[in-house]
Amino acid sequence: MARFIESAISALKKIEMFNFTLEHSDGFARAGCIKTSHGEIRTPVFMPVATQGSVKALDRIDLECLGTQIILGNAYHLYLRPGSKTIKELGGLHSFMNWNKPILTDSGGFQGFSLQHLRKITDDGIIFKSHIDGSTHELTPESVVEIQTDIGSDVIMPLDVCLPTAASKNDLLDAMNLTSTWLGRSIRSLDSKSDQSLFGIVQGGLHIDLRQKSADFLSSLNLPGYAIGGLSVGETKEKMYPTVEITSQLLPIDKPRYLMGVGSPEDLVEGVVRGIDMFDCVLPTRVARKGAMYTKYGRRNVTRSEYKISDDSFDADCDCYACNHFSAGYIHHLFKAKEYLAYRLASIHNLRFLMQTMADLREAIQQGLIKEYRETFWENYQPADQSARTNQSLHQVKRFE
Repeated sequence: MARFIESAISALKKIEMFNFTLEHSDGFARAGCIKTSHGEIRTPVFMPVATQGSVKALDRIDLECLGTQIILGNAYHLYLRPGSKTIKELGGLHSFMNWNKPILTDSGGFQGFSLQHLRKITDDGIIFKSHIDGSTHELTPESVVEIQTDIGSDVIMPLDVCLPTAASKNDLLDAMNLTSTWLGRSIRSLDSKSDQSLFGIVQGGLHIDLRQKSADFLSSLNLPGYAIGGLSVGETKEKMYPTVEITSQLLPIDKPRYLMGVGSPEDLVEGVVRGIDMFDCVLPTRVARKGAMYTKYGRRNVTRSEYKISDDSFDADCDCYACNHFSAGYIHHLFKAKEYLAYRLASIHNLRFLMQTMADLREAIQQGLIKEYRETFWENYQPADQSARTNQSLHQVKRFE
């Protein structure tokens, strides 16, 4: 009886430390608030990616000025360098990188997809050859939880199996079942007294029956939140969007829904109208380092000759540090001269564009104007991937009965 009471108290403490409140809805779109031990997160939210404990070219002050509420780190990369034990000795990732707001860490499951030439998947876990020095490491569901416990992130992800879109349905079924088995092991290995929140990851590729089976199993576990994995891995957006819509509606309404690895402006808009609350992606900072900067009309490359003698800000509609203090001509020059400041300014702009997009989406949901917002967005925006325009309707797919 004493042990049962202790477990119940631990569960109540965890609910108190992490809680999602759904505040408004408009169609499938949702506005809410996630409470964590490091502060509140207003959703929908985009999480800049700090793979190795740093959002490339930016520091804490930059991120705070952008309106960043939560960042994402990667357990696999931080385990390899500087090492999760080192981070623990230095006070955890919050202290290590001087960031006092929430942190979510990915498990390394996606690296099992992206680094497939360096890994082997077994029933026990994923065996990697380090991309740094070639040394061999095995990630198991238990070790991944331990790594993230050392890191001290607020939200942790379990080890999962992510396969490419072209994988057979049988392989996707096996991957989904193994992901579910690993989740059970992850839950058992997480200290019941921990204030970290473990999300589950729905897998199943583009097969709705597999997605339903995965979502049903995860929902039965009453986890703090749920992620949709295995998308943006080679499929067209015409296929991704309906899968996101159906899968999100299979998940509990009172828990946050996280679409992993998706973050272009059009994907954020289409994801939100389909019921997604959380997003992350390296795309905005990656394309920024190549000179591609977001506008409401689509991406524009500041390295183009048309910007060379421009004395205007890059985007008159943007309130970011780069647009408020420097001309497009100056940023153009920085890229041509290969000055590091170019990468910082372009990254600041792109992330601020996404933060403002999320804030605008939230306001539209609160006012019951998400349909109008989405229509206005598409009247202006030209995506880099034109196939995104082929599936814009909120109701183009049949509901799963």
